This record gives sequence, structure tokens and C-alpha cells, in this order.
Amino acid sequence: MSQSSGTKTLTGILSIATLGAALSFGMASAVAEEKAKDKNVTEDQILRALAPEKKPLTRGLSVGPQQVDQAAVAAEGQFVQKIRGRSTRSLSFSEREEIAAIVKDKPKIDLEINFDYNSADISPRSLASVQALGRALSNSDLKGSTFVVAGHTDAAGGEGYNQDLSERRADAIKRYLVDKYGINGTDLVTVGYGKSKLKDPNQPMAEANRRVQVVNMENKATASK
Repeated sequence: MSQSSGTKTLTGILSIATLGAALSFGMASAVAEEKAKDKNVTEDQILRALAPEKKPLTRGLSVGPQQVDQAAVAAEGQFVQKIRGRSTRSLSFSEREEIAAIVKDKPKIDLEINFDYNSADISPRSLASVQALGRALSNSDLKGSTFVVAGHTDAAGGEGYNQDLSERRADAIKRYLVDKYGINGTDLVTVGYGKSKLKDPNQPMAEANRRVQVVNMENKATASK
């Protein structure tokens, strides 16, 4: 075989290999995009998840009408009023824990929102979910309530790093909702938990842990109209 023929053969092999790699990369990207679409939520899903639970007054067989702890309700309302409008970084550890305790029984939804690596820039493939959230919070059924926007990370990295990252990402979601949908900033309480509250503690590095949780505080009495 001549040197020229050998060169042409090698060039052909390399071309085929390059084409194969490009096709593989393209297929992988397409699969990633499809997976991202599957994780996006709709406005209707968010509305249903965040809708205040209907709690009709009922009578038991022996205890009479269900009683509401008015003192607890008042204390919760005062706390929500206290944290409304606060900057994310100004919340103390005890205030973050109090928020976590209150939201346990509130309507909530976890959104797997992707961000660019090591940043608080929302990934384009997650914009659909953030936009759906903006439309839902602008809906008359939810508008005017106070919402907690909580950032969470997986277990990679140190506590300080993840705490800072979760706060910046919660702030990024709030900023987008305020800028793009005109939502009152004081109606959005942003808090970061870093890696302290993993959704899946058995798999600390799982994607499910890298999330933004939105909670309806069901407190329109303290919200700006």
C-alpha cells in the first residue's frame, strides 16, 4: 500500500470516528434534554400542590367542633410578618429552623431546578419550571400569599460553601419571579439550607437533593395586596 493510500485510509477512519463521536454526543444531549423536560412542572401542577388545604369545621362524636389554637396561629403570623422582606443572609440559624418547622404542614412543591455549575445562574433547561412557577404565583388563587423559597444542595462540598450556594440560588429564583412576573418581593421569603436537609439522605449525592422548595405559608393576612 502506498503512503498516499495509507494516509487516505487513516483519514477516513478518523473521519468515521469523529462522526461517530459527534452522533453519540448529539444523542446524549438529546437524552439529557428529554430528561430535563420530564422534570419540568406545569403551572397546573404547581397550583394544585400549593393550593391551601380546605379545613371545614367538623364535629366529632364526643369532642365537639375542632378547635384551632389561636395563640399558635397568632404567633406564626407574627413570625411570618417578622421575616417578610428580610434578606436571605440575614436569617439566623434559629429562624431558618423555625421556618423549617412551620412549613412541614404547609402546601409545598419541590422543583428540580438546574443551575450552571458552581453558580446561581438558572440553567436554560429549567426555565420552563421557573416560568410555570411565575404564572402560578401570579394566579388569583395564590396571589397575595406569602411563599417560602428554600434552596437546597446535595452533600458535595463543605457546609459553608453549600449554605452560601443554596442562598444565592434561592435569591436567583426570587429575582427572576420579581423581574419577570412582577411578584411582590416581600411576598417571597428566601432561605438557604445547604446540605442540611437532604430530600434523599440515603443517596446524599442524588439530583433529588439539589432542589428549590416552594411553600405556601397560607398567610394572606400579612401579605401585601
